[in-house]
Amino acid sequence: MTTPASATDDRHRVALSHRLAERGVDRSLLLLLPGALFLIAFFIYPFLYGLNLSLHPLPKHGTGVLANYVNFFTDPYQRATIWITLKIGLPAALINVLASVPIAYRLRGKVRGKRLLTTALVIPITLGTVLTAAGMIEYFSGTGWLNRVLMVAGLTDVDHPVPLLHNYWGVMLSLVVSGFPFAFLLTLSYLSGIDPSLEAAAATLGAGWWQRFRSISFPLLVPGLAMTFCLNFVLAFSVFPSAVMLGDPQDTTHVISIAAYDAAYQEYDYSKASAIAMVMAVVMLVVISTVLLGRGRLYRGSSGGKG
Repeated sequence: MTTPASATDDRHRVALSHRLAERGVDRSLLLLLPGALFLIAFFIYPFLYGLNLSLHPLPKHGTGVLANYVNFFTDPYQRATIWITLKIGLPAALINVLASVPIAYRLRGKVRGKRLLTTALVIPITLGTVLTAAGMIEYFSGTGWLNRVLMVAGLTDVDHPVPLLHNYWGVMLSLVVSGFPFAFLLTLSYLSGIDPSLEAAAATLGAGWWQRFRSISFPLLVPGLAMTFCLNFVLAFSVFPSAVMLGDPQDTTHVISIAAYDAAYQEYDYSKASAIAMVMAVVMLVVISTVLLGRGRLYRGSSGGKG
């Protein structure tokens, strides 16, 4: 039996709902409030704080509000970090996405040992970047397992091991190992969401597996691949432990995150470090916006062609 107090509360809720509806406010939007507060507390406020800090340079950098940015872009060593990071991040993200497609396509259905294979492919997620880098040092170093096997096979010698560490390739391999599981899981989820009856219908009309993939699965998968690429690129672009442990952090792998770290914890110039972080954010947003814009144009083009 409903008590008078609860009946009153119900009437108040109904009245509030009617008032919100009359004002054109969807009550379900209130569910977004916790997420919005989280976004403000952990992203928007720190971003605005960092932006404001970057506009207050130390006297040694000049008096203008953009002095940190001017110093960054006029210093060839600092400016080169953008290209170095892009040269590592873009190929790593692309390799991860392209490698994930055939494997996920094969594993989306019923395959013997599917769970075991999936587990093996995503294990690097559980290891973390630092532990993965430590393992790669043991495996790819001049005296590591790989070079030992090559020496036994007579393909190299002690004085000339295959140089896979402390250079560009060491960081690239690390990003592929640590980033592929994310690309694979996302691609697999997108492929699993495609209705299999579409390919079954094409198969009854005589289409081979390549025709079915090219004409049905891949076009439906492209939007998901674009998002997978963006997420993988963000992970690769913010590379830090791999660039330090497996690369040459003062030369060929002097990425922009290392420049920000050096400014903050070597020079103790948090204003300069914030400016570099802002540059880093802008570059990532430009790449992500370009990919999403290309995806949007592809969709509009496809719609126009069908019409």
